[in-house]
Amino acid sequence: MSGRTWRVRLLVAVVVAFGSTQYSSATHSWGSYHWARTANPFTLKVGDNVSSAWDSYLDVAISDWSGSSVLDLTKVTGGNPKPKLCRPKAGRIEACNATYGNTGWLGIAQIWASGNHITQAITKLNDTYFNTATYNTPAWRQLVTCQEIAHDFGLNHQDETFNNTNLGSCMDYTSDPDGPPSNEHPDTHDFTQIGIVYAHLDSSTTVSSSTLPSGMPPAMGQISFDNPGQWGRLVASSANDRVQMFELDFGRGHKVITHVFWADPEADGQ
Repeated sequence: MSGRTWRVRLLVAVVVAFGSTQYSSATHSWGSYHWARTANPFTLKVGDNVSSAWDSYLDVAISDWSGSSVLDLTKVTGGNPKPKLCRPKAGRIEACNATYGNTGWLGIAQIWASGNHITQAITKLNDTYFNTATYNTPAWRQLVTCQEIAHDFGLNHQDETFNNTNLGSCMDYTSDPDGPPSNEHPDTHDFTQIGIVYAHLDSSTTVSSSTLPSGMPPAMGQISFDNPGQWGRLVASSANDRVQMFELDFGRGHKVITHVFWADPEADGQ
């Protein structure tokens, strides 16, 4: 059995990101990638494809992030009659939960981009792991929902060390999400970072667009990124290899980046 096989991949975020080989703790944006828009504040729709077990956590995450001065999230009816497939929808985020199986990941955020601009995004929550004793807690559910939604509009992690003191931000990895302090919600540094990412305006918008930009392959909306073999090439890794990014390049500026956190395999005997 390989070293990677015995690891539980706790959080997988498929995001558009920079191509460096190390992460920065000073800022936590995903390079220059963002939703294009022509005015601030802007409203980003989040399609609700989650079950009643997740509705309250999604509602809290949407409310929390809408505390930003430049970004408002609003929940709308989901576009997926079969949430397990969780297909993206142009111009918005789709949030889904299902028993995706023993994939190793607890949560996934998928972001498609054209150039520097995010065009569609997905958050997936894997009930295969959330039904275990370790992760079936309000704190774990809230942290992961909060963090994956944030990846979908361009935030990175503030900290990627599990066993240090909590920062009080859902963008901080932890072994104890309810703390103290709790890592279930954003903190002021997260909101400052959103302001930096969205400080400029664009000449066009990808928010609420009904179609993908010209030249973006339609198949990009039909690919499932549940497994490592679909993530493309490794483009970045933390010092201890517990946080990595993989890039799938479709050409002409169209990319999907998979962000993976390789977690402690001892949780629930995984």
